[in-house]
Amino acid sequence: MRSFLANSAFVLGSIVLSHSVMPVAFSQQADLIIYGANVLKCNPAMDLAEAVAIKDGRIVAVGTDEEITKRWSDPKKTSLLDAKGQTITPGLTDSHLHFLGVGQSLQILDLSYAESWQEIVEQVEQASRTLPKGAWIEGRGWHQSKWNKLPAKQVEGYPDHRTMSDLVPDHPVVLTHASGHALFANAAAMKLADVGPETSEPAGGEILKDDQGQPIGVFRENAGSLIRRAQSRANAGMTLEDRREQFRERVQLASEACRQYGITSVHDAGSSFFDAREFKRMADEGLLPVRMTVMIRAPSYVLKDRLGDSRFVGEGNGFLTVRSVKVSIDGALGPHGAWLLEPYSDLPTSRGLNTVGLDELERVAQLCKKHDWQLCVHAIGDRANREVLDVYEQVLGEDVDGDHRWRIEHAQHLAPSDIPRFGKLGVIPAMQANHCTSDAIFVPTRLGERRSVQGAYVWRSLIDAGAIIPNGTDAPVERIDPRVSLFASITRQLKNGEAFYPDQCMTRAEALLSYTLWPAQAAFQESELGSIEVGKRADLVMWDTNLLTCEPQAILNAEVKRVWIEGVDRSVSE
Repeated sequence: MRSFLANSAFVLGSIVLSHSVMPVAFSQQADLIIYGANVLKCNPAMDLAEAVAIKDGRIVAVGTDEEITKRWSDPKKTSLLDAKGQTITPGLTDSHLHFLGVGQSLQILDLSYAESWQEIVEQVEQASRTLPKGAWIEGRGWHQSKWNKLPAKQVEGYPDHRTMSDLVPDHPVVLTHASGHALFANAAAMKLADVGPETSEPAGGEILKDDQGQPIGVFRENAGSLIRRAQSRANAGMTLEDRREQFRERVQLASEACRQYGITSVHDAGSSFFDAREFKRMADEGLLPVRMTVMIRAPSYVLKDRLGDSRFVGEGNGFLTVRSVKVSIDGALGPHGAWLLEPYSDLPTSRGLNTVGLDELERVAQLCKKHDWQLCVHAIGDRANREVLDVYEQVLGEDVDGDHRWRIEHAQHLAPSDIPRFGKLGVIPAMQANHCTSDAIFVPTRLGERRSVQGAYVWRSLIDAGAIIPNGTDAPVERIDPRVSLFASITRQLKNGEAFYPDQCMTRAEALLSYTLWPAQAAFQESELGSIEVGKRADLVMWDTNLLTCEPQAILNAEVKRVWIEGVDRSVSE
């Protein structure tokens, strides 16, 4: 595994104009030729070309305008597209998002723009006026560390429910934290969940209470399940067809959001077996609008009976792969849920939360090894990352040098001694660069200066240690826009212009690879996707900006002009 990463990912030599052609066995009449382009092949050497020829959904030639149009064009059968100097890249892959969550987030209240708790209260109160009494109100995106002032009533900076409950008494309200690792519930929702002062906290969760012992309405990590179960009971009357219709609508909404930004493939970070079956149903019918690699989230006792016959690779003409398992071992830094080796600097009574026991993680790892499934573990805090690396090393044993490609999702905060272990063990840190610049405003507060500079979002150190970093957005935790992550990867620049420990930046070439070839490698798909090379699937994006050479700020305004999946135009109309 270590030699695979080194040989395939880090040959970032001089950029040259290159060409390649399909073996003679293929017909020389392309279906589509894109010429007059600035083609960024995103192969390890970051070669350039001018034209791409596509036939039957595959790339059959890449090279100069003259050789491609002369050899592969048939006036009767070939469509010619003059790119007029615009840039072509492989279709981007978001290597960590919550696909159905993206679709759902477009159906509920967006709280991410709120600058205070009062704004959120007003947003929910306004929504309550249009809904019948008893209907649930749901929203997502609030973050107490990003408000311009604290709520009048609060605990540890988190809002007390009473203001919301007084204004919205007749609707249960559940508002998911931006991180996805905490939620807020009003009095009506807590009543339906039978939550009160004596309610026991589930393992790996916390119910925040005031100095009188009363729940304030904020539930960290696993404690949120108390509210979610009450919400699920309200939806128990949905028929199977209702669920499938809701599922399909969310898939369509999420797909359009992806393709709008040039994302043609996604790694879905945690779906159920039911979701996987529905994805397969759509894939078999040719209805999946983007390519999906799905991570299954389920306890070991369920996985034990399902892994043997639930693996799908390249279903629906390459649109669906299910061969990964997702486990979350801790929470997020924002709501003090990341599992740390030392206490939080701003909350000395806490080291965060371990949300799945290490014995359970080891059981899941053993099952994945037995059935040859990829294991992807959410770990944010330095303690969580160390424990996962230890379990991986122990379970893989003599197979640690094999091509397992096990991943740690996020890997945001590391102890310095653990950084080299990623390259040594062949573990892939799947990181989201937008988290760095989004969280930077509170990272030093949570961790202190020493831990922040040594181990916060250490992309440069990980790459230099032999790891690849597949990039993404973690949407709907953050916005799905990959331009933000690309910009953050090369600048680590905050809104105020300051850079967050810029020594850890990626190079421009590495940033592009982090959205193209590296995600393909992280999903065992490098022979099919990730670069513009002969024989690969023709998933391409046309940009109005050269992402390799433009000024960094220009990346944020780069526009997607065309999107092709399998050589078919799948652009999202404005």
